[in-house]
Amino acid sequence: MALPVVSALMKNKKNKPALVLTLSSAGLLIGGGVAAYWLLTQGRPFARDLPVGANIIPQDALFTASLSTDPAQWQKFREFGTKQTQVELDKNLVQLRDRFLTNNGYDFQKHISPWVGEQVTIAILAPEATKPAPNPVATDGSSVMNQQSLVVVLPIKNPEQAKSILAQPKALKQGKWIDRTYKGIAIKETDPTSTESLSTAVLDGRFLIVTDSPKTTERAITAYKNKTTLSKTAGFTDNFPKIATYQPFAQFYVNVPYSAKIAAASGNRHLPAQVLAQLQNNQGLAGSITLESQGIRIKGISWLNPNGQRVLAVENKAGNMQKRVPAETLMMLSGGNLQQLWKDYVSTSQGNPLSPFPPEQLRAGVKSLTNLDLEDDLLSWMGNEFSVSVIPSSPKNGLSDDFRASLVFMVRTSDRDRAEASLKQIDEVMKTQYQFQIQQKTVAGKPVVNWIGTSGILTATHGWLDEDVAFLAFGAPVSDKIIPKPSNTLASTPQFRETVPSEPDPTNGHFFLDVERTAKNFPLPTLLPNQQLLLAATRSIGVTTAVSDSRSNRYNIFLALKKTKGVAPLPSPSIRGEE
Repeated sequence: MALPVVSALMKNKKNKPALVLTLSSAGLLIGGGVAAYWLLTQGRPFARDLPVGANIIPQDALFTASLSTDPAQWQKFREFGTKQTQVELDKNLVQLRDRFLTNNGYDFQKHISPWVGEQVTIAILAPEATKPAPNPVATDGSSVMNQQSLVVVLPIKNPEQAKSILAQPKALKQGKWIDRTYKGIAIKETDPTSTESLSTAVLDGRFLIVTDSPKTTERAITAYKNKTTLSKTAGFTDNFPKIATYQPFAQFYVNVPYSAKIAAASGNRHLPAQVLAQLQNNQGLAGSITLESQGIRIKGISWLNPNGQRVLAVENKAGNMQKRVPAETLMMLSGGNLQQLWKDYVSTSQGNPLSPFPPEQLRAGVKSLTNLDLEDDLLSWMGNEFSVSVIPSSPKNGLSDDFRASLVFMVRTSDRDRAEASLKQIDEVMKTQYQFQIQQKTVAGKPVVNWIGTSGILTATHGWLDEDVAFLAFGAPVSDKIIPKPSNTLASTPQFRETVPSEPDPTNGHFFLDVERTAKNFPLPTLLPNQQLLLAATRSIGVTTAVSDSRSNRYNIFLALKKTKGVAPLPSPSIRGEE
């Protein structure tokens, strides 16, 4: 990263005279300062809770990532994973270092670390709005991606060190540095003949900005001057401080509607159009990442447009289903209200051709398969906590089961009579329309209903765990694992307690996945590039969610990762001109 001369904009800080204060006067000074700050800011969040550069980066940023500059944190990060993931990570880190620093004659520890602050922020800006071409041509979306621009914000912690190190910029491989001024701000940038376009400026002697084009630098300066920055984006300053953590490894922000639109226009997107369509229902997504001894924690928040009509139902009544499934459960997903979840889905998917499952098709499908109305006959009694779990089978008498696991649905019903009437109707449909044998059985003194296929294989079981919790299990027979309530539950296992976050509390849902055991026995759908490599480095995943208020949702995610000891330092860079 070719860095500019900053000395012209740097000013020496005046030495403050020593003050001799009594304890009482110091207390008054501190108290008065806090009170004055609160009055002046009217209770607004502390600036330190926002990412570096939030008051510089333009509002149309698609994505921002603030990364720690602490070498100890990066060393800790590199210790997670397997040898294979570490090789891949180190390869990418070296490529980034060489591209932005080494190839331009800079070494981070020698030229950047002495003056830079605790974090640097990288932002990707949306393409500027332009008039359509007179003769538009079809593209694969790459042109849209290429129009995006990059801004890097580096806080200046030590002006004297910065002035000393950066007074003379490194000579370019081709072309030269030129100087100009925009809105009173001095800019240093490469001339048009240079092989790489770089533009830099220092704002108020406190922030160095580096961009990939002169136009982008002007956009950042204009946003800074006009106060049309990220910190002024709807909901940003209200929500980001809610997930702020002390000395995070990274922080990120996604402008969801813009990003989804750009990603949808790209022919090589990783997310399907249906997922992108659902994402556009949110205004923003932000997160704070911290490194812990056994893994990585992500505290996240998503929020709706504060000025929009859509609001969230504020209810958090999940947290008990993990106490009803056995300790060997491989996966569990729970929620607080299936009925409300469906209403939210309908409100964001109705008439949307990109919805993963159009509501009208789901209604028609349920009607066709069961002759039941999805909302009146089923969801009407599913307004409380529910869960979907994968429970492995236990071969008995040396014989393997026909199924290796069971998919178990549980729901706390608000109307047992209505629920039983619906289940009896489903039994009748399975018997008359699909030729299943409906078998009445008893497990630990409780009645259950088995569906026996035409080949004599037990395919599904339903019944009641207590007065108001119904279950329906597909696949392996696991009734004896949940009736009576197991003494060793998933909630009691060390792995669940250490992986699934205990906060926020109360919660609207949990997710738990034992990655090691699941990946070893069952194929997992491919959702990410290099997924197998990432899964091999992961022990388990835990998520806890909650509706924070009528406009926002909170997420607490923990990735329990494997670790490798004795990670070697990255290979030393070969700095141009210093070989």
